[in-house]
Amino acid sequence: MHRRSFLKMTAGTAALAGAGDLGFLAQLRPVSAAEAKLEPKMVQFHPGIEPLVRLLEDTPRDRVLEEVGARLHRGLAYRELLAALLLAGVRNIQPRPVGFKFHAVLVVNSAHLASQSSPDSDRWLPIFWAIDQFKNSQAADVREGNWTMGPVEESAIPPGQRAKQALIEAMDNWDEPAADAAIVGLARTAGAHEIFEILCRYGVRDFRELGHKEIYLTNSFRTLEAIGWQHAEPILRSLVFAQLDRVGARENPAKADLPADRPFRRNLEAAKKIRAGWLDGKPSADATVEMLRAIRDGSAVDMSEKVVELLNRGVAPQSLFDAFFDGAGELLMRQPGIFALHATTFTNSVHYAWQHTRDEETRKLLLLQNAAFLPLYRGGSKDKGLHVDTLEPLPTKASGAAAIEEIFADVSSDKLTAARKMLSWLKENPDPKPLADAARRLIFLKGRDSHDYKFSAAVLEDYSAMSAPWRDRYLAASVFNLKGSGDSDNDLVRRTRAALQG
Repeated sequence: MHRRSFLKMTAGTAALAGAGDLGFLAQLRPVSAAEAKLEPKMVQFHPGIEPLVRLLEDTPRDRVLEEVGARLHRGLAYRELLAALLLAGVRNIQPRPVGFKFHAVLVVNSAHLASQSSPDSDRWLPIFWAIDQFKNSQAADVREGNWTMGPVEESAIPPGQRAKQALIEAMDNWDEPAADAAIVGLARTAGAHEIFEILCRYGVRDFRELGHKEIYLTNSFRTLEAIGWQHAEPILRSLVFAQLDRVGARENPAKADLPADRPFRRNLEAAKKIRAGWLDGKPSADATVEMLRAIRDGSAVDMSEKVVELLNRGVAPQSLFDAFFDGAGELLMRQPGIFALHATTFTNSVHYAWQHTRDEETRKLLLLQNAAFLPLYRGGSKDKGLHVDTLEPLPTKASGAAAIEEIFADVSSDKLTAARKMLSWLKENPDPKPLADAARRLIFLKGRDSHDYKFSAAVLEDYSAMSAPWRDRYLAASVFNLKGSGDSDNDLVRRTRAALQG
């Protein structure tokens, strides 16, 4: 199953398409941005994007959709709006904690993925939703002190030939001023891949912020791929600032033995025990089951040891990721909520990083840290015997489009039944696109939280990266955090329609 064929969206099933008329989103004509002044104590962006950023920053929440809609009618391009949205969040919302109100930044890539995977008639809605989230988070930031990213200390920026080592030393020592200067020096002299390779390790270095440091890493680089590297400097400054968040710890983690840092330190040693040639292992369904069992009740140490054992036994990393994905899904079945949800979004980010780094040591650490963090997402929940690998299919009563409508009606009333019916449907239908269409459209109509977009984007992407039959079970487990057709509508579709037609 190719990712492109899975994620390419059409109008969705006939039954669910009627749940909300989004055709107005396709009636856009393009426009140009207005000029704006810069404030000296505020980081300045590329002059071509600054006016649009200021529009998003300065327009009240109850008018911003209308203002953006007017500019779309006069020619504003999707890519410009996406860039301005991310930059406005980076300048106006403090990335500490790396969550809560900062989800307005974290969710930009998820909204972009939803937009790119949607039919033309729906593609603007996720971006308008993200704009509204930004305004909400901006207001929260003002209430909490009105943090704004300031300009970098130019005199502290190391020369290009020193910037890489300066950044590594600053990150290792949790030195915020030095890291801020060093990342600017590197952003001005190095390419995206080199910087990604460095920061990739720091995203999984500690379990502070529920894995959001890694989520921010991958989402920021992915959005930069869409909007252009010319916008990288302020985004990388925000990212480094986020990765160095100690979450209130007075001690410098580089000089202390704090619980959040222990898995990484142990795994630096565990990585040395992995055999040469480990990337050439063979897929093994039995190994996936072994790892799933470890996720259910093993400790972080147990998980790391299991990774080393299976890799040294000749098991392919793919089989471990199958277990990580399905294990995260099972945690959600076991105890739906914020912790289990982040097991999925964190694993999605680690998998993306694993695919895009070529440093073998970093790839080992990504596997080991993903494994070690999964029990931490489990918390104190107990195994209730609800296992993703033994979930029994349940045939739907209806067929065709009506079967999908039946499944998503059950999502609102009986998630376990919905999961079993989805598993049955997937066994009979090799192309999951109609389910993806329906799930994403219901997020547009019913979603109220950044996690709705983050989670659905991760699941629908990860499905195509998994082995059969593990991917079907993963998608079935996802209903424990998807929206059903019986959930209440949000107000954004109505507001967006009015903004674009006004």
